[in-house]
Amino acid sequence: MDAVWVLVAAAIGIGFVHTLIGIDHTLPFVVLGKARGWSLRRTLWITGLCGGGHVASSVLLGGAGIGIAIFATGLDTGEGYHWMSGRVGAFETIEAVRGDLAAWALVAFGLTYAGWSLARRRRRQRHVHAHAGGLVHAHEHPEAAAHEHPKAPAAGVAGLTAWSLFVIFVLGPCEPLIPILMVPAFQVGLWAVIPVTVAFGVTTIATMAAVVALAYRGLQFARFPRLTVHAHTLSGLAIAGSGLAMMLFAI
Repeated sequence: MDAVWVLVAAAIGIGFVHTLIGIDHTLPFVVLGKARGWSLRRTLWITGLCGGGHVASSVLLGGAGIGIAIFATGLDTGEGYHWMSGRVGAFETIEAVRGDLAAWALVAFGLTYAGWSLARRRRRQRHVHAHAGGLVHAHEHPEAAAHEHPKAPAAGVAGLTAWSLFVIFVLGPCEPLIPILMVPAFQVGLWAVIPVTVAFGVTTIATMAAVVALAYRGLQFARFPRLTVHAHTLSGLAIAGSGLAMMLFAI
């Protein structure tokens, strides 16, 4: 039983540090929540949903590996552990591929969102006038646009944004979770996987929510009126930047 508590403590510590240093776990929710005018409650709900999908996908992968090991070696936990240990590299490769996909998806999502925001703002700045004789011309009002507040996108776009983030986070790997699942499964017993997984998952999601809430509240005291009209564009660029940080710094 003492071994299980050690593993649970390790899962809590790893989950906390892994989430805290992963800027991609929190930044997208903060910038989108503020840019789109989401309430803190809604922002945290979307954060928890994406965090749950993020953890669950790696749990399923790790569980599949444990199941294959048991099927290949029988219920002999010693043999199962050695079998699984010899194939950790394969699972790490799968997680690395998933990580690359998630990082590129964040970059693509962020740049697409920023580009869409710029195009949308550009259309709103242009005014079309019809004159006698059928003459029609369009012109821009940059002075008015400079004082314009960003208009919240349609509800359908908002829903698409949230679900796009969810899919990206399901793709994203929880690299530390695979070895955390292996040790209790084959050295303590399959039952020990449950408390260790719950500890890691709850810690990960709670840390995501705490960091997002603190950053969200902190930004309420920041006032950048000249940047307000560019909130959606800057949010998209920040999300793309978090994806690049994943690739460059392996976080």
